[in-house]
Amino acid sequence: QVQLVESGGGLVQPGGSLRLSCVASGSIRLNVMGWYRQAPGKQRELVADISIGGRTNYVNSVKGRFTISRDNAKNTVYLQMNSLKPEDTAVYYCNRVSAATMSSDYWGQGTQVTVSS
Repeated sequence: QVQLVESGGGLVQPGGSLRLSCVASGSIRLNVMGWYRQAPGKQRELVADISIGGRTNYVNSVKGRFTISRDNAKNTVYLQMNSLKPEDTAVYYCNRVSAATMSSDYWGQGTQVTVSS
């Protein structure tokens, strides 16, 4: 059993920045890791993911503003969010992809990000 614990969410004004962290209870070096978000009344969507080798992928709406990174030595994945917009408001979830099945196997509990003036 692996636990993923997110932190770093909060209330920020439009144009501001936040950095989310996701700490895993075990090694993540063989796993694709991702950040998802779910806004009220909407489906959960992939925001960004990062491969074992560090290749990144972003949803179009955050390209150029968000950066995903990983520190395998700390079993941690980060999401740096800049130039935040009200439409980025959501609960953000960390996700691990199973190396065996290539499907999601663990989720964090989520951290709330609210962008509002």
